[in-house]
Formats: sequence, C-alpha cells, structure tokens
Amino acid sequence: MIQHLTTQEFKEKVFDYTSNTDWNFSGELPAIIDFYADWCAPCKMVAPVLEELAEEYDGKINIYKVDTEAEQELAAVFGIRSIPSILFIPKSEKPQMAQGALPKDALKNAIESVLLKVESLN
Repeated sequence: MIQHLTTQEFKEKVFDYTSNTDWNFSGELPAIIDFYADWCAPCKMVAPVLEELAEEYDGKINIYKVDTEAEQELAAVFGIRSIPSILFIPKSEKPQMAQGALPKDALKNAIESVLLKVESLN
C-alpha cells in the first residue's frame, strides 16, 4: 500500500532534515518516494505502476508519495524542479534521485539493484 506523506510524517518515517545535516534514514525498510502533483500527466502514468510495485514488493520496501503542491518545503529541501521525481532510499546508503516517468522495468531494476541489492548465487 502506498502512503501519502506530509512533511511531518516524512521527518518521522524517512529523514528529519531539520535536526540532521548528514543523511540518516529512519525507515525500517528501503523506500521509494514519488514526488508528484495532481495536475502532472506523467505523474498519473507512474501512479498505477507504483501501485503494482507496492503489491509486488509488499513487506520488502515502502512506497510513499509526496504532493509537491501541498508539501512545498519538502520539495524545496530535495531540490525538486521537475516531476515526477522518484527518490530511491536504500537502507544504509545515500538516496538516489531519478527524474521522469520511468517504465515499470526500469523501476523494478532500480528496486532490485539499488534498494534490495539481490546478490546472485553463481
């Protein structure tokens, strides 16, 4: 299930940028944050794909959405200039930002290689 985050919820579940200058992820699972706006057509294309991925990776990652119109402070902190912007947050590494409406296979690839880092057994 995808959760919509307010700035306050972001500070609690992801990162409190007001009290930390160095990145310190406070989530239990790796996460994706979709910075979007209701009027954005590419954002609307990404939304159902993220819903599918939320079901597919349930219990492995969290997927959040941040409305850049409602949460302008948060969008400014992350320097969001174009939407959709998708932030991939691994458990113990720095987050990585991707911009634009990524297709499902690109999102899955990022989940596997950035967030879950599945090691092959060969």
